[in-house]
Amino acid sequence: MDRDIDIVKRYYDTHAEEEWERLSGHSFEFSVTTAMMERHVKPGDRILDLGGGPGRYAIHFAKRGCEVTLVDLSEGNVAVAVREAAKAGVSIRAAAGNALDLTGLALKAESFDHVFVMGPMYHLLEERDRETVVKNAIALLKPGGLLHVSFLLLFAGMIYYMKNDPEGILTDPQREPYLTDVASGMPYAGDAFTRAFFIPPLDIRPFMSRFPLQFVSLFGQESILAPQEKNLLAAGENARAEWLRIALAVAERPEYLSYSEHAMYVGRRPNTSVDNATKSNPRETFDGPHL
Repeated sequence: MDRDIDIVKRYYDTHAEEEWERLSGHSFEFSVTTAMMERHVKPGDRILDLGGGPGRYAIHFAKRGCEVTLVDLSEGNVAVAVREAAKAGVSIRAAAGNALDLTGLALKAESFDHVFVMGPMYHLLEERDRETVVKNAIALLKPGGLLHVSFLLLFAGMIYYMKNDPEGILTDPQREPYLTDVASGMPYAGDAFTRAFFIPPLDIRPFMSRFPLQFVSLFGQESILAPQEKNLLAAGENARAEWLRIALAVAERPEYLSYSEHAMYVGRRPNTSVDNATKSNPRETFDGPHL
């Protein structure tokens, strides 16, 4: 597990700039995800963006008047988030940290209206580690707060091959174990763009049902648009807007989830205390820059 974390950290430290630019080239993912999240996230809300990468979503919601704290495994990602927040003229708090163990970050328990987990689940290959991250996140939510958890979907690799690298299906050294899991409908955990975990859409709700959360939503973060993303982005402005409208209308349809590369589960923490065993050791201060 430590080896996997080191590999993932090195990947993002090396590719932080590319990760910042990624959502510029995949604007439907960003547009669908933010539109769906804005149904619940309101100005003034306190947000923890756990595994928040270089800050695209943190900065977006800071611009909307939210109080945002970003934590990411990669110092490279955190540095980009700090820089881009300053450029955007917004205030966020940001620090490097591991979602598996937040005790050193002095985050106060039950203090956030929303916790975003939009990265860690992509890279935690062991189920017990995914469970730990969800428990840590829930402990930081206020009673009644919302947890937003993103998953990398099993068919995402197939969409990538079809869209970007049709010949890769012949040459990629990881194709056989991945294709075997796709054919059997089993999760894939192993090498991809870095160490990664791909989940079948039907497994998300059963996994999340283990935790003290009330189901709110499960949606595809690209909705139906991922397979034809390049063609649709090249279309005219009015056509793009109409496709986005359609995508938002069907994003929560479970039968369409495999058209997406990512899916987000939204669950509400009940208005009761979480058992103390699931809490990180909170403190009252935050060890990170406040911009």
